[in-house]
Amino acid sequence: MEAISESKIKQLELKANQIRESIIEMLLEAGSGHSAGPLGMADIFAALYFHVLKHDPKNPEWGGRDRFVLSNGHICPVQYSAMAHAGYFPVSELKTLRKLGSRLQGHPHRGSPPGIETSSGPLGSGLSQAAGMAIVGKMDKREWRVYCAMSDAEQQCGQTWEAVMFASKYKLDNLTAIIDRNNIQISGLTENVMPVGDLSAKYESFGWNAINIDGNNIGEFIGACEKAKSVLEKPTVIVARTIPGKGIDFMEGKFEWHGKTPDREEAEKALKELRTLNGQIEGGHSS
Repeated sequence: MEAISESKIKQLELKANQIRESIIEMLLEAGSGHSAGPLGMADIFAALYFHVLKHDPKNPEWGGRDRFVLSNGHICPVQYSAMAHAGYFPVSELKTLRKLGSRLQGHPHRGSPPGIETSSGPLGSGLSQAAGMAIVGKMDKREWRVYCAMSDAEQQCGQTWEAVMFASKYKLDNLTAIIDRNNIQISGLTENVMPVGDLSAKYESFGWNAINIDGNNIGEFIGACEKAKSVLEKPTVIVARTIPGKGIDFMEGKFEWHGKTPDREEAEKALKELRTLNGQIEGGHSS
């Protein structure tokens, strides 16, 4: 396995911040939506759409594509932003987020825009959908893989664990789950609301391969995705520790920003911080 170069990592870090800038701009325009989660997952989505996934923005229905399921659909601004920057649709369309008639609704809708694999909203259903896709891939002897992003709080949902058992029973080694372990949910810290504990140990006890990483370290995430490909007869979960609101000092780590959008003054401050961070990355000091 060839190691990813430092120059490629830097390109992806810059792309992640470009995605973050678009998230701020689209949330400001919408006046509603979620800030902390999308910002925290920008590094992972930059890695997915610009390195990990096999996909074709010009041919979203390409049969050989990897399938990506966003279970925690409320963080869709990060997926929309990554897709727009990857070329699925014009970046200018991002500012239609949550507007009447827009293809970019507050939770993803299958096929709208093309490239969105599933509709999501109710938490806890995404892993079941992804496992269904993965078993089809196995039955049809396809080479594509399935990736499913989830929140840590939706590990509180019973359906998630039904899917965990299903994927283990059928040895779905073409399935990689990604848990955003940011420790927050809309009403507080996960461990105060309903503790989920050691997720790696829990998944391993259900027969999964578990990998713990710093989810804001692009190199670690890409390495984990590569490791998952080498594991046979077990699905893999990547437990990615992320900083909610990553890149914006007054948002980082604060659960209050889970479902809150910035006003104009806050957005301008956030964009200034992100552009300063871009300069640091270009100068050789990554986040």
